[in-house]
Formats: sequence, structure tokens, C-alpha cells
Amino acid sequence: MATEGAKSFARRDKLLEIESKVRVWWDEKDVFKAEPGEKPPQPGEKFFGNFPFPYMNGFLHLGHAFSLSKLEFAAAYHRLRGANVLLPFAFHCTGMPIKASADKLAREIQIFGDPPVFPHEVVEEEPISKEESDSNKGANVVPDKFKGKKSKAASKSSGQMFQWEIMRSFGLSDSDISKFQNPYEWLKFFPPLAVEDLKAFGLGCDWRRSFVTTDMNPFFDSFVKWQMRKLKSMGKIVKDMRYTIYSPLDGQPCADHDRATGEGVQPQEYTIIKMEVVPPFPAKMGVLEGKKVFLAAATLRPETMYGQTNCWVLPDGKYGAFEINDTEVFILTERAALNLAYQKLSCVPDKPTCLVELTGYDLIGLPVRSPLSFNEIIYALPMLTILTDKGTGIVTSVPSDAPDDYMALHDLKAKPAFRAKFGVKDEWVPFEIVPIIDIPEFGDRAAEKVCLDLKIKSQNEKDKLAEAKRLVYLRGFTEGIMTVGEYAGRKVQEAKPLIRTKLIETGQAIIYSEPEKKVMSRSGDECVVALTDQWYITYGEPEWKKLSEECLSNMNLYSDETRHGFEHTLGWLNQWACSRSFGLGTRIPWDEEFLVESLSDSTIYMAYYTGAHLLQNGDMYGKSAVLVKPAHMTDDVWEFLFCGGPYPKSSDIASSVLNKMKQEFEYWYPFDLRVSGKDLIQNHLTFCIYNHTAIMSKDHWPRGFRCNGHIMLNSEKMSKSTGNFRTLRQAIEEFSADATRFSLADAGDGVDDANFVFETANTAILRLTKEIAWMEEILAAESSLSTGPPSTYADRVFENEINIAIKMTEKNYQDYMFREALKTGFYDLQTARDEYRFSCGNGGMNRDLVWRFMDVQTRLITPFCPHYSEFVWRELLKKDSFVVKAGWPTADSPDLKLKSANKYLQDSIVLMRKLLNKQILGSKANSTVTPILLHQKVK
Repeated sequence: MATEGAKSFARRDKLLEIESKVRVWWDEKDVFKAEPGEKPPQPGEKFFGNFPFPYMNGFLHLGHAFSLSKLEFAAAYHRLRGANVLLPFAFHCTGMPIKASADKLAREIQIFGDPPVFPHEVVEEEPISKEESDSNKGANVVPDKFKGKKSKAASKSSGQMFQWEIMRSFGLSDSDISKFQNPYEWLKFFPPLAVEDLKAFGLGCDWRRSFVTTDMNPFFDSFVKWQMRKLKSMGKIVKDMRYTIYSPLDGQPCADHDRATGEGVQPQEYTIIKMEVVPPFPAKMGVLEGKKVFLAAATLRPETMYGQTNCWVLPDGKYGAFEINDTEVFILTERAALNLAYQKLSCVPDKPTCLVELTGYDLIGLPVRSPLSFNEIIYALPMLTILTDKGTGIVTSVPSDAPDDYMALHDLKAKPAFRAKFGVKDEWVPFEIVPIIDIPEFGDRAAEKVCLDLKIKSQNEKDKLAEAKRLVYLRGFTEGIMTVGEYAGRKVQEAKPLIRTKLIETGQAIIYSEPEKKVMSRSGDECVVALTDQWYITYGEPEWKKLSEECLSNMNLYSDETRHGFEHTLGWLNQWACSRSFGLGTRIPWDEEFLVESLSDSTIYMAYYTGAHLLQNGDMYGKSAVLVKPAHMTDDVWEFLFCGGPYPKSSDIASSVLNKMKQEFEYWYPFDLRVSGKDLIQNHLTFCIYNHTAIMSKDHWPRGFRCNGHIMLNSEKMSKSTGNFRTLRQAIEEFSADATRFSLADAGDGVDDANFVFETANTAILRLTKEIAWMEEILAAESSLSTGPPSTYADRVFENEINIAIKMTEKNYQDYMFREALKTGFYDLQTARDEYRFSCGNGGMNRDLVWRFMDVQTRLITPFCPHYSEFVWRELLKKDSFVVKAGWPTADSPDLKLKSANKYLQDSIVLMRKLLNKQILGSKANSTVTPILLHQKVK
């Protein structure tokens, strides 16, 4: 008996023992091996479900298991009711995280030795040289040199563990860790461990079809190359200059899966207004004499530039004068200058050139000439609420239509002491606003009106100003009419692009882009927006988008929120950078300098599952092929298999093998369900729709996506840093597989975050083992049970409850509402059984009804607790078949009147007990309590 302190783990260990035994039974008979039928399947006869392959830079955790459980439960239900089920599983290794971690490990070995001797204390020294940095491009490099001097520990001061320490946490010895400098060692190590964990979990998977991505698997590599060539031949991959989120350290675009933070963040495009500083320049800016110097103000509203009265700077803000080209200098923040440098707007490519460092105080009072302003000269004035991590740190001021500007100007006008504090001369302050837009109900001084209506007193009232901006900006854009300028009388939404285009064409403004929010790459690098010349997939192209919308309209998405998420993504998704220069993956076949980006090799791979076992001979790396060689997989073969292309007559593959692969695809496709976290709606899942509509015929388009939220542990966010974290392996060791699955089923079904509760898992251990003990007790005393057809009132009630459980649980499984299925198929049925026992006593229970209960209960819980159910089915109920394929139990139509009558009776019994208890407790010594018969068996 396993114990820990005073706590016994005998019950959990019994479940673990059962699970080990049951998996041997399954393996012996290849229970989850999926073979296609001879004829095309009729609706409901087959079920093909799949799951986005997880990334293999660590162990699978409960977050993976939660999403996967939704697929596993669905597949298990369909298998149980008799469908032919295919559930395959593969492992994603494409992209930069593995390569970055391998390079980080190499860097640590370079600095600290092999095995490394980490200093107890470290001190920051000079930065790594450019040559060292370039030699480790893309690695999660240690940012400083360490020399063992007294300071904080390196791993603590950086907020991250050394990679070597992380590898130790995986259970690797120091003698093995250095091998992981080679990224391909990760591909050999983690996928087999994931298979072990998923088998221990009880995943009903056809493991013959598993594979790893990247060129390590030559068959999958060929599949991706064919897919890319096909898209290019269709005009859906083009080379273009585009703004994209970019990691300067990695030297390549940073797609969602390459990011540590900022997934889903897109480039935000601004217009930079070139506000020319009027000479002579202040002494600190003397080095700029002879150059055209501009305050570079980023705006989203170029149409409002007619109303400029001044511009704003942050007094304590750090600025610089950056050389944009041979003649022009922009004054802005270093962050904005870095973005511009990667957008081809710097004298030195990809590197800002600062001619002089400045602060906001240096800029206050600068006279500038600004495009479209009715005032020939306006001045730079102080504003205390400017954010230097957004835009350029220079802000145009249009107080007629911007509440922030109106209130900041109000503060300057009304507070002489405030002006004096920052050295603002009275003549710099504009005392009249310039009306430019007429808005119904708001007039032509909208900012002023809304600020007065909301009783805003100061520029520091952020919440009120946010509401004011929402009102003015929305109404101004949708209903506003320009009252000045070339486009007076035109709607703002019509004039806006025309004014912007003219400003850019006349050289008075430029396009500028930056990330909507902060994005950090997995290499620890803050990303910029770069203008890159590379390969793009043309998502968003009108005709292609229309096909994708048609596909979506015919899919089952199981929630309105999920559908809205897809519709929103289809609305904004545009060209997607599909090439990378760093990481692992498949080479772009026509431009082998680049790799296929990690989300672009993952769009139709579900089709690859259908023939993977025939290609790879059950080897996930594709190295043990027998029937087919990688070189045999030409584009003609892939076209024949997946696109209805002609039979490849010149193929070296035996016709029987080709036809078998074709049969597999035609039988299993389209897939019926793909389960994923909802965060993949904005990229991978929408890409999946797009690529299926481009490459495959309509009858092979996806049928369903089911999306869920994240998983919390005990109502708190799952986090390694706080210790509130469990790998799948840890959860199984702690609770057993079936108790883990039970708690996952109970965690929640919607798209909101779910909650895995440890107490639920522990309760499952107790309930499952107690149920086994009860069944063993009943079976041992079977002769004491009553015989003959169920006849008593209690028999009829219990039989009716069983029928209700079967019907309701079936509906819940069909709707993929697994928490409800657990309630109706286990909790409610247990309650009905306990009530039946209480009514009859063990000896009074009907033998046939008890056997029916044990049969039905076992089947209904099989998708959640398959090991437990299989053990009960074979060892206790002595069935020859496997419960996972036992068929759904039949049921008569429930008698709802009988259910209502019994509820009334049970409620009455509870009430009578309460009344009796109250009377007993409240009675005096000489009072007499009228006996009430509470437990009489009702016939």
C-alpha cells in the first residue's frame, strides 16, 4: 500500500493497476486501429476527429489534455455507439522555439563549460558583441557576460532559468544534456515521451499514423512542398513588400507561434505628419543646422489636421533626432525610430542613427510649420499623459475634435502656474480652437461639448476622457461632415483616405506602422514592424475569402461565440508571411534560402493522416518505409490522392498501395471534428478553412470545429512560475488516468475558461473504487437478490431512471456537452441507484435490474473512464467483447409522469423527516410524538 505521511494511496494505486492491465488488453487486440470500410460510409457510420498537433519542446500538460479530452470523449462516444472511428495524433516541431532553446543551451555551454559551472553570483558586464550576437542569431542568448562576482543569481536576476536547468527538470542527466545543442535531438526525445503519456491517458489513438513535422520526416516534408507548390501555381503565394511583426534578434518575421507574448497582435498603421521645425534651432540642436528637421507626429486621423493649434510632447519623455535620409531628420522616440529603420526609413538599414539625444523639455516652445494647419506657426507644448510606448511620442493637437487635446489646452489656459512650471510663454498657447467637422447633436466643437456634458475638469480624468473620445471619434467618423479644406461638404469617412493619400503624395506625411501591443519573441526580443520583401499567402483575396465563408457557413461550430470569432477573423485576415529564415521546417521548394513558416505547414495535414501508416510503416520519422520511398511521392501522386487528379501512370508505387491510400482518403475525409483552444481561431483554424477550400473539392471541406477556453487549476491560472501547474504525466501519477479524465469532463464545456479541480479528481478516485467494491459485493451475494421481472414501484422508478439516463446522456454526448453527460450518465444515475437501494435494501433489489444498471452505468461512463469501464465489463460482468465498442444501450421511452410522481414522493419524505426531526427536538419530556412510518416499501 502506497502512503505519504498519514495519507493512503491504495485506491489510486488500484486504479493505476487496473489501467496498466487494461492497456495490455487493448494493445493485444489493436482496439483503436482504424481501417476504412469497403464502401463509402453513410452518415454516422464513421467519425474522423483530430487535434492540432502540440509543439514538442517539452512535456504535454493539463492544458493540452483539456482540449484533447473534448476530442477523446467525442471519439469514444462515437466508437461506443458503433461508428468506425479514426483518431490520429502527430507532433509539431516546425518553427523557432526548439532551435532557439538549442542555441540558448549552446551559448550557456560556451560561457560556463560542459557541464556548466554556473556562478552563485553574477554581475552585469559589457553587452555581447555584435559578432557574438550574429553567431547566435535567433538563440535565447544570455544577455550579459558572467564572471562570478557578487550580485543576484543569474537565473533569478534574469527572471528565467538557464536552459541547462530546464533540461535537468525534464529528468535528463548532465551527461545527456549537451546533445540537445543539436535541435534534432529534441525531435527524438519528446515525441516518444508524449506517446507514452497519451497511452497512459488512455487516448483511443491509431498510433500507426503518427508523424513529426520538419524535414526529419521526408514524407511529410514532401507533402508540405507539394502543398506550397500547388498554392503558388494557383497564384495564392506571392512575393511582396508588406508590413509584418518582426524580431530584430531573430532577423525574421515573428508569427503567432514564434511569440512569447502578443499572440494575435497585428501591425497598426499610422500617418506620420512631418511638422517642420522653424530655424534657428536651440543650442542643443545646433548639430542639426542645415538639415530639414521635423517633429514626427503619428496620427490615426489625418483628416483632422486642419484643426491643429499646437503639438504635444511629454516633458520627461526621452526623444532623439534621428537621420531618416540624407536631408531629413525626425525628432521622435527611439522605439519609433527603430520601427522606422526596419521600414526602410533610416540612413543605415535596420539601425536608427541618432544625431542628438533630447528630452521633452528641450522641445517645449519649438515653432513648427505643420501640413494643413490654418495657423502658419504652431508650438510644441507640454502634455503629461502622452505614452512613449505608443506612436512616436509627438502628438498633434486638434482641440475641436479631440477631448484629450481640449482638456490639456484648457489646463494650460486656465493655470498660469502650470505654464510657468514648464516655461511656456503666453504667446505660444492658442486661445481659440479651429472648428473643422460638423457632427449631428455635437456641432462643430464636439470635443468641447462632450467634455462639458461629462463635466470633465482636467486632462487627468482618464476614464471620463476615454468615454468622451469614444463618443466623438465614433460619431465623427460615421456621421461627421468636413466643413473646411478641399473636401468641405464630404463625409469624414470619404474624405479621410483622400486627405491621407494627398499628404503622402506631396511629401508632407509618411506611412508608419508598429505593433498594436507589445510583442515579445520566444528569443526574448521585443518585436517591431518591418517592411519585408518575402513570400506571402494571399489570405483575404475576395474570391478565396468568399469560398472560406461558404465553408464556414456549412460547419458545425457548437457555439455562437466561436462562429463570431471566425467571422471576425475572416473580416480582417490579410496576406500572411509564410517564409522564415531561422528555425526548423521544410524548405520553400522554389526558394530554399527560406523555410515554410510553422503555421503554414499545418493547414491541411489532417489529410496526411489518412495514408501516413502506409507511407511510414508505423515509424513517426518515416525512416522505416517499406512500400513507398520518399522520392516516389511526386506532385502527381499527391494530386491523385487528395485532389482528384489523374492516376499517376509513371509512378514507382505499386498500384495496390496507391489505390489503398486513395481509398483511405476518400473514406475518412472530410474530417468530422477538429478540437482546439479558441486562441487558434485567429490563425491556424482559419488557415485550415482557407487552404481546404483552395486545394480540395467541396465534399472534402471540414465539417466541424469545437473550440474551448483555457484550463485553470483549482480556480487559479495554470502557471509554471507560481507552481500551479501539472504535466499530463504528473496528473496521471497523482490521480490516475481515469480520475484525471473524470475531472477534465467536469471542468466545463463552453468557450470560457474551465476549471480542473483536484478535489474532483480525488473524489473520482473514491467513487470509482467504491463502485467496484459495491459491484463485487453485489455479485458475490447475487443469489440474495429478488428474481423475476421488475414489478414493484421502486423497480419501476429505477428502471425509468435508467431509461432517462440513457436518453439524456446520449443527447449530451451528441451535443458534445460532456459535463452534462457526466451529470446525467453518472451522478444522476448513481443517485437513482442509491435511492433504489435505500427503498429496497440490498436483498430486495431486482437481480435483472441491478445487472442492467451495472451494464448501462459502465457503458455511459466509458468515454470518460475507459480503463475502469473495461475492467468492470470484462472482469466483473464477464463480457467477452470490449466495452469501448459495446454499442449504446437501448432504452424504452421514459415515463415522465412516473418521474414527477416519484419526485413528489421523495420531496414529501424529506419534508416529513424534517418535520419529525423538528418535532422531536422541540418536544417536551412529557410530549408524545406520533410515529410516522418513513421507510415502508411502497408496492
